Amino acid sequence: MSNKVIHAIYNDDDVLLDAVHKTRSAHHHIEEVYTPFPVHGLDKAMGLAPTRIAIASFLYGLVGLSVATTLMNFVMIQDWPQDIGGKPSFSYLQNMPAFVPIMFELTVFFAAHLMVITFYMRSKLWPFKQAENPDVRTTDDHFLMEVGVHGNEEELVSFFMSTGAVEVLVIEKH
Repeated sequence: MSNKVIHAIYNDDDVLLDAVHKTRSAHHHIEEVYTPFPVHGLDKAMGLAPTRIAIASFLYGLVGLSVATTLMNFVMIQDWPQDIGGKPSFSYLQNMPAFVPIMFELTVFFAAHLMVITFYMRSKLWPFKQAENPDVRTTDDHFLMEVGVHGNEEELVSFFMSTGAVEVLVIEKH
């Protein structure tokens, strides 16, 4: 069985979106799309599931808030209580208004950093990983749609040329 794929290269994001719609309506499987910048609506056009990064961000923020509350309660109330500006150090609730900026900062810190780590792990972007980009032009000003060949490749090449591709290549992928 051959692992041939077609690389249809476009030079406009609107033409790419239209080509993705036509390709999906023709029941061809789009394996990947490479773009130099995020294209609005491309995920829906490709039929990808919605992202759950917002839920993960909320949970990471809750972790940061919990760490901040636990840390401030332990350090400022239980372990080493100090009289700062006449504020009582008997309970956490009496001092909580002074701790709000710290709680906010640690919530944002945990949410941001853990989201970045989650993105890298989910995208499998490990250190020293080889680039998977098949064409260097997609980092500058071109868009590439990769579609598997499972039939007559001449028909597929003419189909992608009719969608507005400036270049169509048949590549043996390993």
